[in-house]
Amino acid sequence: MNRLEIIETLDQEISRLNHVKQLLQGTQNLSPTLAKLVSNGKPPHRRNISVEGRRRIAEAQKRRWAKQKRST
Repeated sequence: MNRLEIIETLDQEISRLNHVKQLLQGTQNLSPTLAKLVSNGKPPHRRNISVEGRRRIAEAQKRRWAKQKRST
């Protein structure tokens, strides 16, 4: 490897590191979930909700809709 090839390789590596630095600095303004996605490249772990939990949420939403329908 001659000197010019070494310099070119170093320039490419510096460019790549600058790009990574910009990406990491940009994560400061993101939500924690999106920052985690950007930082490690994997989607964040999603929580599972039980059947009972889904049923309670659905019932609560139906009550909200009924209340809104009554008031209009």
